[in-house]
Amino acid sequence: MRPVAALRDQLLAGRVIALAGGVPAEVEQTLRELGAEVRSDPEPPVEALVYDAMPAFGAGGAERLRQALDGAWSAIAAAANTALIPRQRTGKVILLAPPPAAGAHAEAARSALENLARTLSVEWARYGITVTMVARGEATSDDEVAQLVAYLLSVAGDYFSGCRFELGRAVPARREK
Repeated sequence: MRPVAALRDQLLAGRVIALAGGVPAEVEQTLRELGAEVRSDPEPPVEALVYDAMPAFGAGGAERLRQALDGAWSAIAAAANTALIPRQRTGKVILLAPPPAAGAHAEAARSALENLARTLSVEWARYGITVTMVARGEATSDDEVAQLVAYLLSVAGDYFSGCRFELGRAVPARREK
């Protein structure tokens, strides 16, 4: 087992998480190493869903954009209607967006997933379901995605809903006077 940087052992112990859309293997491995039960179906007792739009989006284009967004909604609706809302307890949805240069309409995909996260965070607040979106950067590694997803799935991530998390953005250097 590889150590998971900055996250405590068994951070996700007892959590049941569904993955959809082709979430990277490294993300799945990290969630398992932190104690989560990971599955591909949203059936109860699933407490969270992680959807990756990148595989459906592929190299981009209008049709691939439609497929990625239709896939997101199908996965979210299935998880919400079969597991998250009926549980009458808190739940989480995390949307993973393609990087900005993934192809034509990549920014549209990113914006649409962000809008979906923001809208659902308001609509589903009454059910205790939080929805966030992770926007990969061009050089974002699967490990960086895994670390953020694990954090958002933890108790510490309960405080975020309707948020867009940017990964791989350079912070401007401070100028000395």
